[in-house]
Amino acid sequence: MPDLGFAKVDIGRFRRQGVPEVVYGEGKNAAQIGDILSVLRAEGQLPAIATRVDVAKARILKRRLGREFQYFADARLVRLGKARKPDGAGTVAVAAAGTSDIPVAEEAALVAETFGNSVERFYDVGVAGLDRLLSCVDALASASVVVAVAGMEGALASVIGGLVPCPVVAVPTSVGYGASLGGVSALLAMLNSCAAGVSVVNVDNGFGAGILAHKINHTGARQR
Repeated sequence: MPDLGFAKVDIGRFRRQGVPEVVYGEGKNAAQIGDILSVLRAEGQLPAIATRVDVAKARILKRRLGREFQYFADARLVRLGKARKPDGAGTVAVAAAGTSDIPVAEEAALVAETFGNSVERFYDVGVAGLDRLLSCVDALASASVVVAVAGMEGALASVIGGLVPCPVVAVPTSVGYGASLGGVSALLAMLNSCAAGVSVVNVDNGFGAGILAHKINHTGARQR
Protein backbone atom coordinates (compact mmCIF):
# COMPACT_ATOMS: atom_id res chain seq x y z
CA MET A 1 0.00 0.00 0.00
CA PRO A 2 1.87 3.13 -1.17
CA ASP A 3 2.17 5.66 1.66
CA LEU A 4 2.24 9.29 0.49
CA GLY A 5 2.34 10.65 4.01
CA PHE A 6 -1.01 12.40 3.70
CA ALA A 7 -2.68 9.32 2.20
CA LYS A 8 -2.23 5.54 2.02
CA VAL A 9 -3.40 4.53 -1.46
CA ASP A 10 -5.50 1.37 -1.36
CA ILE A 11 -4.24 -0.46 -4.45
CA GLY A 12 -5.94 -3.67 -3.30
CA ARG A 13 -9.43 -2.25 -3.61
CA PHE A 14 -9.78 -3.20 -7.27
CA ARG A 15 -9.06 -6.85 -6.42
CA ARG A 16 -11.47 -6.83 -3.48
CA GLN A 17 -14.33 -4.77 -4.89
CA GLY A 18 -13.94 -4.63 -8.66
CA VAL A 19 -13.34 -0.87 -8.75
CA PRO A 20 -10.19 1.03 -7.74
CA GLU A 21 -10.02 3.54 -4.94
CA VAL A 22 -11.93 6.72 -5.77
CA VAL A 23 -10.51 10.05 -4.62
CA TYR A 24 -12.81 12.37 -2.68
CA GLY A 25 -11.52 15.74 -3.85
CA GLU A 26 -13.21 18.09 -1.43
CA GLY A 27 -10.75 19.20 1.25
CA LYS A 28 -7.74 17.99 -0.77
CA ASN A 29 -5.55 20.30 -2.79
CA ALA A 30 -4.72 19.67 -6.45
CA ALA A 31 -1.26 18.31 -5.64
CA GLN A 32 -2.69 15.70 -3.27
CA ILE A 33 -5.36 14.62 -5.75
CA GLY A 34 -2.76 14.44 -8.50
CA ASP A 35 -0.38 12.36 -6.39
CA ILE A 36 -3.07 9.78 -5.60
CA LEU A 37 -4.24 9.55 -9.20
CA SER A 38 -0.64 9.18 -10.35
CA VAL A 39 -0.14 6.23 -8.01
CA LEU A 40 -3.29 4.58 -9.31
CA ARG A 41 -2.05 5.10 -12.88
CA ALA A 42 1.38 3.67 -12.05
CA GLU A 43 -0.29 0.63 -10.51
CA GLY A 44 -2.35 0.02 -13.68
CA GLN A 45 -5.65 0.87 -12.01
CA LEU A 46 -7.23 3.00 -14.70
CA PRO A 47 -9.77 4.34 -15.18
CA ALA A 48 -9.54 6.26 -11.93
CA ILE A 49 -11.76 9.09 -10.78
CA ALA A 50 -11.81 11.94 -8.31
CA THR A 51 -15.10 13.45 -7.18
CA ARG A 52 -15.94 16.96 -5.91
CA VAL A 53 -13.15 18.69 -7.81
CA ASP A 54 -13.66 22.37 -8.59
CA VAL A 55 -12.63 24.11 -11.80
CA ALA A 56 -9.48 25.68 -10.34
CA LYS A 57 -8.12 22.33 -9.17
CA ALA A 58 -9.12 20.72 -12.46
CA ARG A 59 -7.00 23.20 -14.44
CA ILE A 60 -3.94 22.33 -12.38
CA LEU A 61 -4.59 18.60 -12.69
CA LYS A 62 -5.00 18.80 -16.45
CA ARG A 63 -1.54 20.33 -16.82
CA ARG A 64 -0.03 17.63 -14.65
CA LEU A 65 -1.86 14.51 -15.83
CA GLY A 66 -1.93 15.12 -19.58
CA ARG A 67 -4.04 13.64 -22.34
CA GLU A 68 -5.61 10.87 -20.23
CA PHE A 69 -7.27 13.56 -18.10
CA GLN A 70 -10.96 14.47 -18.49
CA TYR A 71 -13.00 16.92 -16.44
CA PHE A 72 -16.80 16.94 -16.26
CA ALA A 73 -17.74 20.34 -14.87
CA ASP A 74 -21.42 19.68 -14.13
CA ALA A 75 -20.56 16.69 -11.96
CA ARG A 76 -17.28 18.19 -10.65
CA LEU A 77 -15.67 14.86 -11.54
CA VAL A 78 -12.21 14.04 -12.86
CA ARG A 79 -11.52 10.88 -14.85
CA LEU A 80 -8.06 9.59 -15.65
CA GLY A 81 -8.11 7.06 -18.46
CA LYS A 82 -10.92 5.90 -20.72
CA ALA A 83 -14.16 4.47 -19.39
CA ARG A 84 -14.38 0.69 -19.52
CA LYS A 85 -16.45 -0.89 -22.24
CA PRO A 86 -19.92 -1.77 -20.92
CA ASP A 87 -19.96 -5.34 -19.64
CA GLY A 88 -22.87 -5.32 -17.19
CA ALA A 89 -26.02 -7.39 -17.33
CA GLY A 90 -28.09 -4.53 -18.71
CA THR A 91 -28.57 -0.78 -18.51
CA VAL A 92 -28.33 1.66 -15.62
CA ALA A 93 -31.04 4.32 -15.93
CA VAL A 94 -30.44 7.66 -14.22
CA ALA A 95 -33.55 9.80 -13.72
CA ALA A 96 -33.34 13.35 -12.40
CA ALA A 97 -36.44 15.18 -11.19
CA GLY A 98 -35.34 18.65 -12.29
CA THR A 99 -32.55 20.47 -14.06
CA SER A 100 -31.17 21.57 -10.68
CA ASP A 101 -30.64 17.90 -9.77
CA ILE A 102 -28.48 17.20 -12.83
CA PRO A 103 -25.07 17.74 -11.15
CA VAL A 104 -25.76 14.91 -8.68
CA ALA A 105 -27.34 12.77 -11.40
CA GLU A 106 -24.30 13.29 -13.63
CA GLU A 107 -21.99 12.23 -10.82
CA ALA A 108 -23.93 8.96 -10.56
CA ALA A 109 -24.08 8.45 -14.33
CA LEU A 110 -20.38 9.14 -14.92
CA VAL A 111 -19.29 6.87 -12.07
CA ALA A 112 -21.39 4.04 -13.50
CA GLU A 113 -20.17 4.66 -17.05
CA THR A 114 -16.53 4.82 -15.98
CA PHE A 115 -16.60 1.36 -14.47
CA GLY A 116 -18.29 -0.42 -17.37
CA ASN A 117 -22.02 0.21 -17.48
CA SER A 118 -24.30 1.33 -20.27
CA VAL A 119 -26.15 4.38 -18.91
CA GLU A 120 -29.33 6.06 -20.12
CA ARG A 121 -30.21 9.50 -18.80
CA PHE A 122 -33.74 10.80 -18.20
CA TYR A 123 -33.63 14.39 -17.01
CA ASP A 124 -36.38 16.78 -15.92
CA VAL A 125 -38.91 14.00 -15.31
CA GLY A 126 -40.10 15.06 -11.86
CA VAL A 127 -43.56 14.56 -10.44
CA ALA A 128 -44.64 18.16 -11.09
CA GLY A 129 -45.22 17.02 -14.69
CA LEU A 130 -46.10 13.32 -14.55
CA ASP A 131 -46.57 13.14 -18.31
CA ARG A 132 -42.80 13.61 -18.70
CA LEU A 133 -42.11 10.65 -16.44
CA LEU A 134 -44.81 8.45 -17.95
CA SER A 135 -43.37 9.00 -21.41
CA CYS A 136 -40.20 7.12 -20.41
CA VAL A 137 -41.62 4.43 -18.09
CA ASP A 138 -41.02 1.61 -20.58
CA ALA A 139 -37.35 2.53 -20.88
CA LEU A 140 -36.97 2.79 -17.11
CA ALA A 141 -38.71 -0.55 -16.62
CA SER A 142 -36.29 -2.29 -18.99
CA ALA A 143 -33.22 -1.18 -17.03
CA SER A 144 -31.33 -3.39 -14.59
CA VAL A 145 -31.45 -0.62 -11.99
CA VAL A 146 -32.78 2.93 -11.82
CA VAL A 147 -31.03 5.75 -9.98
CA ALA A 148 -33.72 8.29 -9.02
CA VAL A 149 -32.34 11.72 -8.12
CA ALA A 150 -34.61 14.35 -6.57
CA GLY A 151 -34.68 17.23 -4.13
CA MET A 152 -37.71 19.16 -2.86
CA GLU A 153 -40.09 16.51 -1.43
CA GLY A 154 -38.20 13.60 -3.04
CA ALA A 155 -41.30 11.93 -4.46
CA LEU A 156 -39.70 10.77 -7.70
CA ALA A 157 -38.13 7.67 -6.16
CA SER A 158 -41.43 6.41 -4.77
CA VAL A 159 -43.28 7.00 -8.03
CA ILE A 160 -40.62 5.19 -10.05
CA GLY A 161 -40.46 2.44 -7.43
CA GLY A 162 -44.15 1.77 -7.99
CA LEU A 163 -43.77 1.57 -11.78
CA VAL A 164 -40.69 -0.56 -12.48
CA PRO A 165 -39.67 -4.15 -11.64
CA CYS A 166 -35.98 -3.41 -11.06
CA PRO A 167 -34.21 -2.06 -7.96
CA VAL A 168 -34.35 1.71 -7.43
CA VAL A 169 -31.48 3.62 -5.84
CA ALA A 170 -32.87 6.88 -4.45
CA VAL A 171 -30.62 9.92 -4.18
CA PRO A 172 -31.96 12.91 -2.23
CA THR A 173 -30.43 16.23 -3.22
CA SER A 174 -30.03 19.49 -1.33
CA VAL A 175 -32.17 21.27 -3.95
CA GLY A 176 -35.19 23.04 -2.49
CA TYR A 177 -36.53 25.93 -0.45
CA GLY A 178 -35.96 26.52 3.25
CA ALA A 179 -38.05 23.69 4.70
CA SER A 180 -36.24 21.19 2.50
CA LEU A 181 -33.51 21.52 5.17
CA GLY A 182 -30.61 21.00 2.78
CA GLY A 183 -32.00 17.72 1.48
CA VAL A 184 -33.10 16.22 4.79
CA SER A 185 -36.78 16.43 3.81
CA ALA A 186 -36.12 14.49 0.60
CA LEU A 187 -33.95 12.00 2.50
CA LEU A 188 -36.66 11.28 5.07
CA ALA A 189 -39.33 11.01 2.38
CA MET A 190 -37.26 8.49 0.45
CA LEU A 191 -36.47 6.49 3.59
CA ASN A 192 -40.21 6.31 4.26
CA SER A 193 -41.12 5.26 0.71
CA CYS A 194 -44.05 2.87 0.51
CA ALA A 195 -42.70 1.42 -2.76
CA ALA A 196 -40.89 -1.88 -2.27
CA GLY A 197 -37.37 -2.24 -3.65
CA VAL A 198 -36.22 1.35 -3.06
CA SER A 199 -32.87 1.86 -1.31
CA VAL A 200 -31.52 5.27 -0.31
CA VAL A 201 -28.06 6.82 -0.23
CA ASN A 202 -27.01 10.02 1.50
CA VAL A 203 -27.88 13.56 0.42
CA ASP A 204 -26.13 14.54 -2.85
CA ASN A 205 -24.27 11.21 -2.90
CA GLY A 206 -24.29 10.57 -6.63
CA PHE A 207 -21.00 8.69 -6.28
CA GLY A 208 -22.46 6.17 -3.85
CA ALA A 209 -25.49 5.66 -6.06
CA GLY A 210 -23.32 5.12 -9.14
CA ILE A 211 -21.22 2.48 -7.38
CA LEU A 212 -24.29 0.69 -6.01
CA ALA A 213 -25.92 0.68 -9.45
CA HIS A 214 -22.68 -0.67 -10.94
CA LYS A 215 -22.61 -3.54 -8.44
CA ILE A 216 -26.26 -4.41 -9.02
CA ASN A 217 -25.74 -4.41 -12.79
CA HIS A 218 -22.60 -6.53 -12.56
CA THR A 219 -24.02 -9.04 -10.10
CA GLY A 220 -26.37 -10.11 -12.88
CA ALA A 221 -23.47 -10.21 -15.34
CA ARG A 222 -21.50 -12.59 -13.11
CA GLN A 223 -24.47 -14.94 -12.88
CA ARG A 224 -24.89 -15.36 -16.65
